[in-house]
Amino acid sequence: MTNASRPKPVKSPRSLISMSQVPETLPASNDPCWCGSSRKYKRCCKGTEGRIQPGIVSPMRYVPDTIGKPPYAATGVPPRNEESRVKSPEIIERMRVAGVAAAEILRRAGEMVRPGITTDEIDIFVHDLTLEMGGYPSPLNYHGYPKSVCTSVNEVICHGIPDNRVLLDGDIIDIDVTIYLNGVHGDTNASFAVGTISEEDKNLIKVTEECMWLGIEAVKPGVALNEIGRAIEVHAKKHKYGVVRAFIGHGIGENFHTDIQVLHYYDPRNTMILREGMTFTIEPMITASGETRHKMWDDDWTAVTADGSRTAQFEHTLVVTADGYEILTGGNGAVSPCAPWKR
Repeated sequence: MTNASRPKPVKSPRSLISMSQVPETLPASNDPCWCGSSRKYKRCCKGTEGRIQPGIVSPMRYVPDTIGKPPYAATGVPPRNEESRVKSPEIIERMRVAGVAAAEILRRAGEMVRPGITTDEIDIFVHDLTLEMGGYPSPLNYHGYPKSVCTSVNEVICHGIPDNRVLLDGDIIDIDVTIYLNGVHGDTNASFAVGTISEEDKNLIKVTEECMWLGIEAVKPGVALNEIGRAIEVHAKKHKYGVVRAFIGHGIGENFHTDIQVLHYYDPRNTMILREGMTFTIEPMITASGETRHKMWDDDWTAVTADGSRTAQFEHTLVVTADGYEILTGGNGAVSPCAPWKR
């Protein structure tokens, strides 16, 4: 899950509108919008037809008292806890366990992806499997987020809220899983094809995974943090793709997000030097059109590409080692076990 602060959500006037209700003949720009919002069409739904729309979000799911919970589970407000950027061997070992669990949950959630399933069904599966593993689904009530996983479809960049929308043949979906287990978080995500997708979407997913691994391969002690972003951005631009700038990788450990900020593009100011024992995520969001900007839905969570173009994402949690890095959410059983060129 990307690093971002969250204002209080508000309800969308179109939250219950289905694109199946779009009329065959669209109104003129200054006529009332077809969605029933009482706004002019040009100020409301014009240009959104064919894009993902908000669906019905089911109630927040229950977590029993027997499950260890992060400090924000009850209040929705993460405390301002200071956490060392360099982790102790004991914390890293716990993060390995959480990372393996997160990788398994993501893989099994990805196996559910098919035309006809709803993102809410994926959320239920992730929630129940996380509890079965003895963990807490980290996104649940984090700054008020209402679900246990993020499901971002087509032009949704990140933080898509699972709802009653049915996945369609030709969609692409990113599933972002984080588990809180034994007092630490493990965070990973990947993009999946829904049924048969276009060659363009296949290439977008392929290049996005490559971008993540090129960023990972830049990691070693003594290297500036911005070398990760440089490696990602160079590869994306080579394919005329865009790197979303507003959402970034983050430090992670006993807290879901810590103060390490991993930009997925090159910024000469991002000069923090990597040290052995640092733990963070690398999670580039890549757009098919080259767009780098985003828009927010009225739920104040769902981010979409400004131009409606499709986007993909991959993410791993890693630790800096003496001679490079160790992937805590990779290896056998992971969706992206290692760099594609090493398979």
